[in-house]
Amino acid sequence: MYQVFYYKTARGDCPFKLFVDGTSEKVRAKFDKLLDLLRQHGPDLKRPYADALRDGIRELRVGFGGDQYRALYFFLYDGKIVITHGIIKKTNDVPSAEIDRAIRYKGDFLRMIDNGELEI
Repeated sequence: MYQVFYYKTARGDCPFKLFVDGTSEKVRAKFDKLLDLLRQHGPDLKRPYADALRDGIRELRVGFGGDQYRALYFFLYDGKIVITHGIIKKTNDVPSAEIDRAIRYKGDFLRMIDNGELEI
């Protein structure tokens, strides 16, 4: 079983929670189910539920009402998964700026661990 963590900014905001709180109850329920699958299967969770993007960033894929919702995440050591943030995808591909954002969050998360600011 894998552990899921949520990235938090220096101010203590959780981008994914802020995103998902702004969605419908049905979308939140779908993300809950996918997060359970991710905890169970980790990197073995594939399409249509998850997919690799680039530079170690992956996506959880939720479709609802014609909209495409995504949660971006990465794998850490020892069976740990970090959810960085969520988006509503408007194009076929996840925008590069959103992947870059997840990469920045990953770097920040790792720096906080290295500096002893965060224990997981």
